Amino acid sequence: MTDQNDFIDTDPIITEVSDDGVNYTPITKKPALDYSEEKTLAMFAHLGIFLNLVTAVLGIVPPLVIYFAYKDRSKYVAYQSLQAIIFQAIFFIGGGILAGIAWGISLTLSVVVVGVLCIPLAILLSLIPAGALVYAIVAAVDSYNHRDFKYWLVGEWVRDTYEG
Repeated sequence: MTDQNDFIDTDPIITEVSDDGVNYTPITKKPALDYSEEKTLAMFAHLGIFLNLVTAVLGIVPPLVIYFAYKDRSKYVAYQSLQAIIFQAIFFIGGGILAGIAWGISLTLSVVVVGVLCIPLAILLSLIPAGALVYAIVAAVDSYNHRDFKYWLVGEWVRDTYEG
């Protein structure tokens, strides 16, 4: 069982490959992020979802950059940004694709009147990306307040994967 604070405190070490290409030697400690940097970076990782409104898929870039740039300096930032990446991939991008397919089927079948019955389903599926935006705002606020936010269905899986 993991304590919530395990993802907040870090002690990263930078390593360098020796001349033989096999041994790794610690050369210096990277400075850990301070409290305000951690919460700001975690918040921006979650708010990257808003780029999807303009670009459709580039909202995943900010949490990716934050993850790779800071994963060795803060477990908390790494965990929050990794969650944001997976959440966006599943709920915003995947939900948008699913809604697009549902609208395409509804419009195609509306020629034969059956598609009109599919329109409520298409409307319902269109709410998935909108709900993902609202949920990402909640995640950003919780992360900014340095609470260990976990997305429903995604958070525990990411934590288990990240620790493993």
